[in-house]
Amino acid sequence: MKKSLVALAALAVAGVASAQSSVTLFGVVDASISGYSSTSRDLNGATFLNPFYVNQGSVKRSQRVLANSGYNSSRLGFRGTEDLGGGLAASFWLEAPITNDNGQEGVATFARRSTVSLSGGFGEIRLGRDYTPTFWNDTVFDPFGTNGVGTNLISTANGSFGAFGTPAASTAGFTNVGNSNYVRASNTVGYFLPPNLGGFYGQVMYGFSEKTKYSPGLSTPDVENSQRQGRYVGGRFGYANGPLDVAVAYGSSTVGDDYYLGTTSKVNTFNVGASYDFGPVKLFGEISQAKNKTDFENQDFFATNTDTKLKGYLIGVTVPVGAGLIRASYSSVKYDLNQTVGLFDVADPDPKANKIAVGYVHNLSKRTALYATIARVSNKNGANLTVGGPAFLSNGTFTPKNSTGYDFGIRHAF
Repeated sequence: MKKSLVALAALAVAGVASAQSSVTLFGVVDASISGYSSTSRDLNGATFLNPFYVNQGSVKRSQRVLANSGYNSSRLGFRGTEDLGGGLAASFWLEAPITNDNGQEGVATFARRSTVSLSGGFGEIRLGRDYTPTFWNDTVFDPFGTNGVGTNLISTANGSFGAFGTPAASTAGFTNVGNSNYVRASNTVGYFLPPNLGGFYGQVMYGFSEKTKYSPGLSTPDVENSQRQGRYVGGRFGYANGPLDVAVAYGSSTVGDDYYLGTTSKVNTFNVGASYDFGPVKLFGEISQAKNKTDFENQDFFATNTDTKLKGYLIGVTVPVGAGLIRASYSSVKYDLNQTVGLFDVADPDPKANKIAVGYVHNLSKRTALYATIARVSNKNGANLTVGGPAFLSNGTFTPKNSTGYDFGIRHAF
């Protein structure tokens, strides 16, 4: 009897295995000893009205931690493909962020990616939570892959520039998937071009806001960000052949709304990225502009324009050295706050920042690597971007200035 049950179980498993072409368990475990420091300075001095002012100098906040994802993002995932015949295939991808430094976050959430797809000669239709098209250029054309203290400033600044007006409440220990559509968007339908187009590639994505609509409209509750926030639409198209890879992307994320005021706030992002591999060196570059704008259904003729912009650029390089890789980048961003001032007033200078990062990766094998990265951010005119770690002390006396950091770690992929 027991032998019969075992045989039946084996046949059941074999049946599942034959129906499913492949299932893969994969992941990355990345840990680093990291340090961060953020220095603010008192830029005030004695004035005619306060001739005895004593400058307070500078104050620094610093932190040393055991971190994760300094080289590659730590993750654990499952992916599989079933051959449906006739060139069709169905697939799934479930990928969870993990915090291997403390074990607090694991497979309880697939916040990195959770999709199901149907693909064939027509391309691929993908449904679920995934990277936005506009984020791809930030990470593909960054020598540091938007990880660790080396992450370019375009990525760092846009992460907060496109935050939702009323973000979803965060559950302690888990990634908040409802605070921004910058890196990833939920509830999306995406289409990818087939890979046999002579180097041309592309994708489009639409993300549902999933808000409740009311009829008649006057029964809509007077609650901000309850009707359109969360919607995303975007696309990315590029060409990759030999040493060249270039792509352009555009996306629009609805970050807020007010039904009774008739306003909708959006962040529209446009970027272009490219890389060229000369062999001894590989060059990277990106330019980006994001615009935070508010549309009015009935805008007053004399209303002021409150739209703000964030412009940035990145240049980078990687240099293979034996079993290792040298990485370096310089990135810069500038905010256009579109300030409105009086006739005889002078607008404050717009905030801006730049960042330099240098690192080295030594590959012990195809799956295991040691790495080191150092980076420094210089802020001007009130910008407050950091490499990570503690925020600046920013008040009426101190102004954010420099942020420095380092990662020394190990990455293992499986």
